[in-house]
Amino acid sequence: MTKPVIVVNFKVYREVEGAQALSIAKMCQEVAESSGITIIACPPVTELGYVARNVNIPVYSQNADPHAPGSSTGWMTPSMIKASGAAGTLINHTEHKQPMDMISITAELCRGCGISTIVCADTVELAAKIACFAPDMIAVEPPELIGGDVSVTDANPAVVENTVVSVKNVNKKISVLCGAGVKTGKDVKKALELGADGVLLASGVVKAKDPKAALADLVKYL
Repeated sequence: MTKPVIVVNFKVYREVEGAQALSIAKMCQEVAESSGITIIACPPVTELGYVARNVNIPVYSQNADPHAPGSSTGWMTPSMIKASGAAGTLINHTEHKQPMDMISITAELCRGCGISTIVCADTVELAAKIACFAPDMIAVEPPELIGGDVSVTDANPAVVENTVVSVKNVNKKISVLCGAGVKTGKDVKKALELGADGVLLASGVVKAKDPKAALADLVKYL
């Protein structure tokens, strides 16, 4: 996977229910192909396999649970994510948190299945602790800025810089993303200047009047 990386979390907005999830995923694919930038789509779980089978960009689950295959009900196992055709998963998004021991187990199960992991952290300190679990990527997102109009790169650039340093001090192989309020190409450019390997965003694309134009704007300085 080439860097920088743009991860679009579809969340569970009405705009991505049913066939609309594939529509936005295809927009991500078109912009990824025209720009050469890696764009990862994270559709709602109900559309995960359908989207994964119908686009050729990486598709990630929005969550994975610390469960192996077996007699359990209602869980999203790493094995099922792999079988759906998805390439990876988010873990511990601030809107779907897991205890630290469960993050560790989930990350290990994902490794065993051969799927990539993006573990979210809301502080520099938590990001450094999570780095000990060796995920593929860590995304730092101050929760108070999520969904807002001010990017973390402007509101708190130090959290991006300090997360990069703290994570790389533990494991240089881990890519660091930042999110919360990221909506424009200038936000992405600033994130990279602060040392991040990419961004994680949601409403800036999914809630945009023209999602494809929003995606094109994200990559225009790259």
